[in-house]
Amino acid sequence: MGERIKKLKKIRIHREGTSELWYAAIAIIAVNLFFWFVLNAIHPLARHFVMPITLGIGAFIWLSMLNFYRCPIRYFNGDTEKLVVAPADGKIVVIEDVEEHEYFHDKRLMISIFMSPLNVHANWFPVDGKVKFVQHFNGNYHKAWLPKASEENEHADIMIETPDGQEILVRQIAGAMARRIVTYAKADEECYIDEHLGFIKLGSRVDVYLPLTAKACVTMGQPTTGDQTVIAKLA
Repeated sequence: MGERIKKLKKIRIHREGTSELWYAAIAIIAVNLFFWFVLNAIHPLARHFVMPITLGIGAFIWLSMLNFYRCPIRYFNGDTEKLVVAPADGKIVVIEDVEEHEYFHDKRLMISIFMSPLNVHANWFPVDGKVKFVQHFNGNYHKAWLPKASEENEHADIMIETPDGQEILVRQIAGAMARRIVTYAKADEECYIDEHLGFIKLGSRVDVYLPLTAKACVTMGQPTTGDQTVIAKLA
């Protein structure tokens, strides 16, 4: 698609987590100060036994949040024409031909990536193209790896048209723990591999619906790296 536009994102911590990390740090400090004064009033020696535990728990919680909101800077090396890259970190849980009734009304090759709470939860555009529309649907919160999660869970659909006219559907799906889907994609805007599509908080899943002529380049259970792993090639 001509010269690809790369929006440099100089962030190591995702912007979705900036305020949460600040609030968590303040809350943890406040709780530990509370315990310090209470224990000091009860018995000065008590704080020497209890405070290391409360500080350790607080540090563990904050570092876990820091790990969750990390946002590595990545660029795909090489030509992106006809390639479909992984929109998320995780592992492949579905590679199959399915009937897609919402938009295509025919069979599509679906490739699904499950993200655990330990994965990076930023999402990338899997192809270069133009966003045709974005739709958000409320729903249930089944476990993200279940087949029914694709249609019944809360999800956001992003339809992308590639430069040669092929339509690719990307579906962000909330899981049993996830309660918020953030989508940056906007209708009628051009999109490129290396750009962020959105963010899903906690365990969740991303489905990619491709034409049956596409060839899958991954296997079941294979780990994926968002914006790096080639999951399919378009005809």
